[in-house]
Amino acid sequence: MTKKFFGTDGIRGKVGESIMTPMLALKLGWAAGKVLARHGTHTVLIGKDTRISGYMFESAIEAGLASAGVNIRLLGPMPTPAVAYLTHTFRAEAGIVISASHNPFDDNGIKFFGSDGRKLDDELELAIEQELEQEMVCVASSHLGKASRVDNAAGRYIEYCKSHFPMRKNLSKMKLVIDSAHGATYHIAANVFHELGAEVISIGAEPNGFNINDGCGATDMHSISSAVVEHQADLGIALDGDGDRVQMVDATGTIIDGDAILYILALDAFLSGELSGGVVGTFMSNQGLELALQRLQIPFVRTQVGDRYVAEKMRALGWHIGGESSGHILHAEHGTTGDGIVAAVLVLAALERHQTSLSEMLAEYQKLPQTLINVEFSNPALLEEPSLVAKVKQVEQRLASISGRLLLRRSGTQPLVRIMVESPDLDQNKSAANEVKQILIEATRVIEV
Repeated sequence: MTKKFFGTDGIRGKVGESIMTPMLALKLGWAAGKVLARHGTHTVLIGKDTRISGYMFESAIEAGLASAGVNIRLLGPMPTPAVAYLTHTFRAEAGIVISASHNPFDDNGIKFFGSDGRKLDDELELAIEQELEQEMVCVASSHLGKASRVDNAAGRYIEYCKSHFPMRKNLSKMKLVIDSAHGATYHIAANVFHELGAEVISIGAEPNGFNINDGCGATDMHSISSAVVEHQADLGIALDGDGDRVQMVDATGTIIDGDAILYILALDAFLSGELSGGVVGTFMSNQGLELALQRLQIPFVRTQVGDRYVAEKMRALGWHIGGESSGHILHAEHGTTGDGIVAAVLVLAALERHQTSLSEMLAEYQKLPQTLINVEFSNPALLEEPSLVAKVKQVEQRLASISGRLLLRRSGTQPLVRIMVESPDLDQNKSAANEVKQILIEATRVIEV
């Protein structure tokens, strides 16, 4: 059965349009409460990022859950991975995050975690969607859920993040720039690294409801690159709006993306004799990562784009390390979902363990040039149209002759087609990407964004 509302990362859309309305949030809270109650659920945690619309959706979901007889504990602004962690440690039966992650402020979304801190499986999401089709009926007053606030949630999560750094070690010799994207980590990230001993310059930590991900954070690295150079810092750490992505910057301002972070974590485990299996990436992962791991004889497999699919493949193979170029980093020994702060702590632990720098750790890693273009689209069947497929195939064959590749896919979170071209020749990448863009434009009159 095809899901109507849930995508690869919960429900997401423009606030006030389509599915992201307070009316739907109210009924979604009720529907989720009804379904979760069948599994013995009595308490659900709710966290959110810093978008202005978060207040509205928080109230609506809270009312919906209470009307289904479920108790609610409100965390306030809290990173997505923190909600996953706290759901498990508070022994709550589920956690809800109100966030559109790396999207602009006028988008928002709703995603769920189970009692184990992992995203809900497809069966539960389908069950919630089926309940949404039913008439909303409130439980008797004597069975209504109650709501309370959790006052120490941030402190608990800060301690959890710090616990992934080696005991009796510290970062006292390091100067770091931390960019919180004016998002959910604004009151957490800098404190984690300060309490580990580093000198911290904090940017992107003044949310106003409208500036989340706006020219800052892991989706726009210009600010942190400049700040690292200006402050002569050892490195920079940039998170996205809900804290599940991380990108880094070395002392020269060079961007270290998710693929490079995966390589560092795998190399650290390999050198320490603690590597279990190999590394899971996605079809977007740079071929440079695959080649660098091959030289170390570390297995590497690709899966669909989306941390859900990475996590599923990791569990199937019994491997511990996986992630995406965008900075979703998963480490099975250090959490149940992508966690930007924890991933950065693990990288810093690796640098401390081997007494080296980011650039030195990446000496044997060579990223192949990639060109990425996003194109708006309105026809979901666009990529299956035979004449379009044939034209794109011709471009793929030309790229293959120079050891290149092309990936054309629909975004799982935005109404976009993403074009990725990768080869040793950057000019060829740009030419091929623009050629595919024109093919799409001619077929559908879409506009690049």
